[in-house]
Amino acid sequence: VQLQASGGGLVQAGGSLRLSCAASGRTFSSYAMGWFRQAPGKEREFVAAISWSGGSTYYADSVKGRFTISRDNAKNTVYLQMNSLKPEDTAVYYCAADTNPSLVAGWYDYWGQGTQITVSS
Repeated sequence: VQLQASGGGLVQAGGSLRLSCAASGRTFSSYAMGWFRQAPGKEREFVAAISWSGGSTYYADSVKGRFTISRDNAKNTVYLQMNSLKPEDTAVYYCAADTNPSLVAGWYDYWGQGTQITVSS
């Protein structure tokens, strides 16, 4: 499966953005999807994940209550709604796909190209 992330940009602290990750292929609905981020000089970290059906979601403590992951299997797309953004959310955000949802980047087989989010204070 090929993944294409979009929706990044520059936003002020407290603002909102929605990321999208469009997948190619007819098997999107069989994959769990995850969002990760990587800030300069830091390791890639887990943000959120969603099961293939959308029935289960998982969040990093740092984004819980502010970010929402969702998916539309009819559109082969997963979303990350980000509210109440903080400067520490600044990073390149990546979407990823795997057969099972995981908090570990190494478990994911497929990755998008990343989209930059910059939150100004």
